[in-house]
Amino acid sequence: MKTATPSEPKADMLGVVLPGNSTTELRSFAMPEPGWGQVLLRMKSSTICGSDIRAIYHEHLGKRPEGYQGVIAGHEPCGQIVKTGPGCRCFAVGDRVIVYHISGCGLCNDCRRGYMISCTSAEYRRAYGWQRDGGMADCLLAEKKDLVHLPDALSYTDGAQVACGFGTAYEGLEKIGICGDAAVLITGLGPVGLAAAALCRKLGARQILGIDVLPGLLQLARDLGLCDEVIPSGPENVAAVRALTAGHGVERAVECSGHPQARATVISATRRWGRIVFLGEGGTVQFQPSADLMHDQKTLYGSWVTSIWRMEELVERLVRWQLFPSSLVTHRFPLERTDEAYALMASGRCGKAAVCFDEELV
Repeated sequence: MKTATPSEPKADMLGVVLPGNSTTELRSFAMPEPGWGQVLLRMKSSTICGSDIRAIYHEHLGKRPEGYQGVIAGHEPCGQIVKTGPGCRCFAVGDRVIVYHISGCGLCNDCRRGYMISCTSAEYRRAYGWQRDGGMADCLLAEKKDLVHLPDALSYTDGAQVACGFGTAYEGLEKIGICGDAAVLITGLGPVGLAAAALCRKLGARQILGIDVLPGLLQLARDLGLCDEVIPSGPENVAAVRALTAGHGVERAVECSGHPQARATVISATRRWGRIVFLGEGGTVQFQPSADLMHDQKTLYGSWVTSIWRMEELVERLVRWQLFPSSLVTHRFPLERTDEAYALMASGRCGKAAVCFDEELV
């Protein structure tokens, strides 16, 4: 893929904020100047995450790590460096980069492990699009430590989904382990669930089952060849999964919806000695620890986003596997139509919506 020569940024720029009343506001902002260890990106693609809809778009529900502070929205950014500040080693003007969407302190135990998502510093942990300006703008100011090189084989819209959607799914799958022995159940076929299905296919899962409440998402999973069977959400889901697995249940289960019933379903539909991971945010769940988990020797994992080193690993594997996250993007919008992008994403009537710039808009 050709890399366009980056143009000098304008004196000011446009960016989008989320007032919290199911609308967006396009405003003018001063063009940021990169300081020590920082770069200025010309944005190319910024995809919309379900967390933005859940905790910011409709109303500002988030607290602490999810506390929105009125900044430019968008925590799934990907772009090209147009200016570098002093001390910016390893990255240069013209480089194509993905942004790990949480900038941590860099010194706490979690940051040293690469999990800036779990940075424990109340002062220095700032997520792009939540506490510092994000990708729904002409340009983005980023820290060099938060960047991952984007290979030429991947588009900017591929890269935009790596840190959050695909990275979140990949982290969870690595925790439970996917191989050719596994039948996998995925509940919630939004962008993270679809990403999990796509990754399971490349990791060799022998059978992939998907459950969702929306017919459009079931059809998308079927049309993209990501699931072997799709099942409408309902009270007979556990029986349906067992019927498709010779009565045993699945070896692995991935819960992406955050819905109480879906969480109970994946626990019950997993066979003895199976592994389950919860990726969907919010919500609750009720189950009997002894009968539903312990006596069947099942393991339940919680997983939150991913680390920057695993994100780099995923980028390498996406190229090797010829797996392109942009295949999940069903709609692209220019910055001026971000209101339509958020409204569509909130409706659930799409795969992934992206706000794109330049060549990514074509």
